[in-house]
Amino acid sequence: MLKSALAAVATALLVLVGTSSVQAQTSPNSKKTVVKKTVIKKNVVNRRPVAAPRRATQASLDRREKLVKKVAMVHGKRRVVYQRVAAMPTVPVVPPVMTAGDMAGLNLTQDPLALRSNVALVIDQASSQVLFEKNSAVALPIASVTKLMTSLVVVEARQNMEEILTVSDDDVDRQKHSSSRLRVGAQLSRDDMLHIALMSSENRAASALGRSYPGGLPAFVAAMNAKARSLGMMDTHYVDSTGLSSSNVASARDLAKLVVAAYNYPIIRQYSTDAKYMVEPSGHALQYASSNRLVASKDWDIGLQKTGYINEAGHCLVMLTKIEGRSVVMVFLDSKGKLSHVGDAARMRKWLSEQGPQNLTRVNLRARADEG
Repeated sequence: MLKSALAAVATALLVLVGTSSVQAQTSPNSKKTVVKKTVIKKNVVNRRPVAAPRRATQASLDRREKLVKKVAMVHGKRRVVYQRVAAMPTVPVVPPVMTAGDMAGLNLTQDPLALRSNVALVIDQASSQVLFEKNSAVALPIASVTKLMTSLVVVEARQNMEEILTVSDDDVDRQKHSSSRLRVGAQLSRDDMLHIALMSSENRAASALGRSYPGGLPAFVAAMNAKARSLGMMDTHYVDSTGLSSSNVASARDLAKLVVAAYNYPIIRQYSTDAKYMVEPSGHALQYASSNRLVASKDWDIGLQKTGYINEAGHCLVMLTKIEGRSVVMVFLDSKGKLSHVGDAARMRKWLSEQGPQNLTRVNLRARADEG
């Protein structure tokens, strides 16, 4: 009688819930009521492969998402399914910047070190022996390497290094729109201007140095070109004191002569190789750092250096350093990549360290034979 009552209650509950997913079944051989869950139709639909939806416009897919067609195994059978994924934004293709060296075809020149620089030159400082060269006679834009000549003219002019110079609106770069931490009206001594122009390639400082020369910037640029001619830099021409203009050009051979001449002045050696320096324009402290990370490396013994970059010039580096006890001048122009000129210097140092004196001489003679 108890079993009959339980069965009646279970039947009544089943009628009441109707569409419920729970069914009560009574086993004739058991005193327990077994509850069994069934999957409703909604879940069955979700387990099936998603059918291809109606076509959406390309614009809507670009804005929101797109469909990816895939083949998947469903219940042991291969089925075609469609999956919605976020659409990737359209990225415009930016063409590579062509430097002056690229336009001259220098990028087609191969070298045994696979340098990233279109131009390279390494010479022995003491003997002027050429140890390595690549397109070293071609005049190219030199960017802020220009500031090495700027410093040489300032030092040889014997101007008062403690004189206070003021950054003016004329020092603002309206050609390349480069940034500067020196605001218009900032005041620094000529010595500090020279320091951060050489070490950190501060453009407004270099501009102020040229503008404060007797006769102004035109006279300063004339002095730069006169000094270049006196050093035998016949492929060199300057139009400003910063190097922002692509009309400032020189060959690697000329720049090697400039490095040797500038090395004679201790102030240029010190300022160009300092890793950090603090100035206080108008009482406001500013910490500057070297534009060449190698000067802070214990693996390098650098006596003088200068870097440079504008689009037309690529990345440039001139340096006087010691390798295996030998003082060498390195020049790398038109290098591709933010740190490529530094990488080329490391490759060159490794190559020179692995070569013996006889091999270096043989490379030099072969280069000269190719010229003739």
